[in-house]
Amino acid sequence: MTRGWPNMFGGVLGACQRLAAAGIFACAGAHAQTLAGGATGPSEAGTEQGVESAQNGDEARDWALHVQTTIVYQYHPAFRSPYQGTNSLAPSAQGKETFDLTLYAGARLWQGAEFWVNPEIDQGFGLSSTLGVAGFPSGEAYKVGASQPYGRLHRAFLRQTINLGGDATEVEANLNQLAGTESADRVVLTLGKFSVVDLFDENDYAHDSRSDFLNWSLIDSAAFDYAANAWGYTYGVAVEWYQASWTLRVGLFDLSTVPNSTQLDPRFLPQYQIVAEVEKRYDLSGQPGIARLLGFATHGNMGEYNQATALAEATGQPADIAAVRSPHTKYGMAFNLQQQLAPDLGLFARLSAQQGKYEAFDFTDVSQSYAFGLSMSGERWQRSDDNFGVGAAVNRESGAANRFFDAGGLGILVGDGQLPRPGSERVLEMYYRYSLAKGVQLSLDYQYIDHPAYNRDRGPVSVFGLRLHVQI
Repeated sequence: MTRGWPNMFGGVLGACQRLAAAGIFACAGAHAQTLAGGATGPSEAGTEQGVESAQNGDEARDWALHVQTTIVYQYHPAFRSPYQGTNSLAPSAQGKETFDLTLYAGARLWQGAEFWVNPEIDQGFGLSSTLGVAGFPSGEAYKVGASQPYGRLHRAFLRQTINLGGDATEVEANLNQLAGTESADRVVLTLGKFSVVDLFDENDYAHDSRSDFLNWSLIDSAAFDYAANAWGYTYGVAVEWYQASWTLRVGLFDLSTVPNSTQLDPRFLPQYQIVAEVEKRYDLSGQPGIARLLGFATHGNMGEYNQATALAEATGQPADIAAVRSPHTKYGMAFNLQQQLAPDLGLFARLSAQQGKYEAFDFTDVSQSYAFGLSMSGERWQRSDDNFGVGAAVNRESGAANRFFDAGGLGILVGDGQLPRPGSERVLEMYYRYSLAKGVQLSLDYQYIDHPAYNRDRGPVSVFGLRLHVQI
């Protein structure tokens, strides 16, 4: 629903009411855990920022229950738009909210083995139904929106850790992680349903839309077209080998039935993705850093942009990528860096690219992207639990993709019906996360998006955001 500035506050009020109801539910769950004797919880199989356990004795517990709930409200005023298409960001002022409530339930099955399930209740829509910007401004907005709450089982996976030796370290209880110990040298196997970016392309400063940045091209490598359904999850298996300061990760994952589908291919192997990542941990002038280099290969039925454009020119119809789909394999890579500059200040950078010859399969319409930014805790102003972040990203599409969009083609998120003046999509984001209480955070967010959907005729767009997050 489109809203003007006067109605923005009504949307915020509605969002807060939803969060209050979710908070009551979460607190009730926490009380039940206390009566049962306590419980434990980035780890969403490794992605979210960690929180200390609220209970004592978690180091000996073989099960855990946690709850999180997040509401994001975003608003953009009207912006310049001489035309628009099916997948355009609507140029009139609008505000949208998203809500999710997640249960993290896990148990230790045997030595080194944990099984976790993450049922979730979701509701709401991204701006323009999560369309119109390749680097979409909310990582909390799924491609599937709903006006009423609905339930999904997003994760159900087994993780087996095999310690091989070296220094032993304590592992704190966390989301999707039980307390215990692990050795520096180890092998970790993860099998089941989860998100590829739970394990790959991690970054401590920019990877969690519930606590740091919101824009898709800042929290993930935008050209990493990772396997997923429309909610961002898939079935797969991944192996991680930790050896001293190095880690090697390899994974095999299922693609959706057709690009950008809600359904995963039940046959698995006819359409698949292989991902490999090498990670190096190091110190630079006494400050820790991590460098990651990732490569992926996606094999599935996908369309070639030039073929779709040629067919459109021959028929006089808008370009249709589905009409030229056939088995292909496309490749891509991503480089990901995080570097601590001071105990309260960190830098991050991402570079990613894929061939640009074939359509995006499951993530978003980006062939090349680079992003960088800074993250600072509030220790310098006596607010150690607060955080401030600023980041920028530049997303690009290939010439073949731009010609396809100019011929009326539609991608996963973009498609203005024409693209006579293509340009780089540029994003600037700033946020401040304020800690209201233990496990309760309020964030203010601002994004400036120039050339949305690579279109120099439309925009720029300012997106204002408010995020409330509760985690127990």
